[in-house]
Amino acid sequence: VKVGSGAFMPTYELSEALAEAIVGVANGAGVRTTALLTDMNQVLASSAGNAVEVREAVQFLTGEYRNPRLFDVTMALCVEMLISGQLAKDDAEARAKLQAVLDNGKAAEVFGRMVAAQKGPSDFVENYDKYLPTAMLSKAVYADTEGFISAMDTRALGMAVVSMGGGRRQASDTIDYSVGFTDMARLGDSIDGQRPLAVIHAKDETSWQEAAKAVKAAIILDDKAPASTPSVYRRITE
Repeated sequence: VKVGSGAFMPTYELSEALAEAIVGVANGAGVRTTALLTDMNQVLASSAGNAVEVREAVQFLTGEYRNPRLFDVTMALCVEMLISGQLAKDDAEARAKLQAVLDNGKAAEVFGRMVAAQKGPSDFVENYDKYLPTAMLSKAVYADTEGFISAMDTRALGMAVVSMGGGRRQASDTIDYSVGFTDMARLGDSIDGQRPLAVIHAKDETSWQEAAKAVKAAIILDDKAPASTPSVYRRITE
């Protein structure tokens, strides 16, 4: 259950109450359930969009690139699944098993089989760039001032992707799977003329300019770095 500016619930307390309700109902019905309260005061990984997120997911599985926050949350969730499914007795055993399938390529292999089973290309993992669409225009957006990222309106960033065509406002809308953000800066990052806020992938210059304005408005800079926050706030079991 997400907590923060990009979460469904507007406050930590409401997110916590939602998680406790889900766990209580599920456990009451005889389904062993745990919930994790995870941080959404910034983008989880380095990308936001459709094809760009799939690309990062494949890179994560193959080890080409693993964003630290994405790694933390993914491992925490998978640990819970292995323990709940009685495939591991504790956190340490679960993490060892998870790291092993990442390192030996089994995780990427299974994902590739899943894609093929759903009539996708059998070589998707090996050649994802061949199949994923690429936006017409890709370039970085920089802040107008220097400083440390102190806050981020994650929901606003998500809506910026929607405005570029990366999501639907109504059921009849057509999705542009190529657009989105990559190389996104994180809370606490030092921002200057060398470090962009993000790379924007857009269909044209007008769309890029609108997205750049939204990104700048959604990210707040300060002269001091904020205190670090955990990726996982709390584990709820009852």
